[in-house]
Amino acid sequence: MSALIAAVDAYLQRTAEARLDELQELLRIPTIGVLSDHHGDVRSGAEWIAARMREIGLEHVDVSETGGHPVVYADWLHAQGSPTVVVYAHYDVQPVDPLDLWVRPPFEPRVEDGRIYGRGAADDKGQLHLHLWAAKAWLATAGRLPVNVRYVFEGEEEAGSPNFEAWLRANTQRLDGDLVVITDTGFYEGNHPAVTVGLRGNMHLQIDVAGPSQDLHSGSFGGVVQNPANALVRILASLRDGEGRVTIPGFYDDIRELTPAEYDTLARLPFDEAGFADEIGVPQLFGEPGVIPQVRRGARPTLDICGIWSGFQGEGTKTIIPAHAHAKVSARLVPDMEPRRIYELARKAILAVDVPGVDVEVSLEDTMHPFVVSVDHPAAQTAARCLEEVFGSEPYYIREGGSIGAVASFDQVLGKPAVLLGFTNPDDHAHSPNESLVLANYEGGVRTVARYWEALGST
Repeated sequence: MSALIAAVDAYLQRTAEARLDELQELLRIPTIGVLSDHHGDVRSGAEWIAARMREIGLEHVDVSETGGHPVVYADWLHAQGSPTVVVYAHYDVQPVDPLDLWVRPPFEPRVEDGRIYGRGAADDKGQLHLHLWAAKAWLATAGRLPVNVRYVFEGEEEAGSPNFEAWLRANTQRLDGDLVVITDTGFYEGNHPAVTVGLRGNMHLQIDVAGPSQDLHSGSFGGVVQNPANALVRILASLRDGEGRVTIPGFYDDIRELTPAEYDTLARLPFDEAGFADEIGVPQLFGEPGVIPQVRRGARPTLDICGIWSGFQGEGTKTIIPAHAHAKVSARLVPDMEPRRIYELARKAILAVDVPGVDVEVSLEDTMHPFVVSVDHPAAQTAARCLEEVFGSEPYYIREGGSIGAVASFDQVLGKPAVLLGFTNPDDHAHSPNESLVLANYEGGVRTVARYWEALGST
């Protein structure tokens, strides 16, 4: 350990209580970006972060306007001869429903049993906040950072980053850098340190089936009118076979298959199928036959119904043929699957299903491209060494099954390598009631980032 890192660690030890108090202050701001009632709160959250950046000593702080919620930008660019890192996290959070399942109101954070609870604790305010304190610790102890850093904190990630790519393209000059570090991921099962080297993309569509002009009596009209709900069920059933394999023609054609080394990296991940099934409350796991779960979770494509609605859903019975039926369908994609091509294939397959007597429409909701970086990339290897130094265990390299719109945007606009260095515990309940972040992960995250900056600055 260098003398500078020792000083940073000592500073972080002295300031732990103040850091936790400040994190709770940030968590109290209900930055729910997808709800219009909270748009003012999102702006308040952005201004709060900008104020802390100025206090720390970061420069060119800007609450930068987009077509929606602002991006908070700041930088520190005085490490001559050292690399420049672009850091990404997001400050918007998910809605909090159902409220009755929260032990305590979601924006009244509590610290209990080594965790901090509250909406955004893990996804992603806690992780954003640790970057502020890694910078603060370096500037307070050494008066400088070991690398040049540009901070980009988004306010629309939970909405799919609809304005982020346009903002990137408009701000490429002040995003010039050698590496992108994205902190919106986490550790592996058992809370084992991990570096994420891949994310799946996403294609989200909606199916709308319209039948009669209004709901009809199922006794008077049953047998002579096509039921839109029945038609929709037939359409949805046609998209996958009984083993979970997607049946859309051409769906698997463009997949970049794993190399033997990539497969071995995932296959070596410890995974208890029975224990995992028990933890999430299902009798057994299910998925593409012949593919192990470690690969299915992040390196194979999927297609799932995310929502379906039609007809009467109240208490008791109501004998009707509903006038319409709807479904939202999501496909998770892997390299080199092009989201819009997958949409066109899916749309063609849906409209080809023979369901006479109804009108079927298919519309594209959103897309995200998949992302992967080699585990052998020096920036990923350096991140892994810093994680091991702080947490005491050699980290795993994992592929995350979810999607982060900003990752693909950085890849396409900046064309720079990216390291997904996140610290959340797998049982963080992100997007769910009682979200939490293990404080050891948070504190270790601050120290890992501090070491990572030094390691990158010495290369």
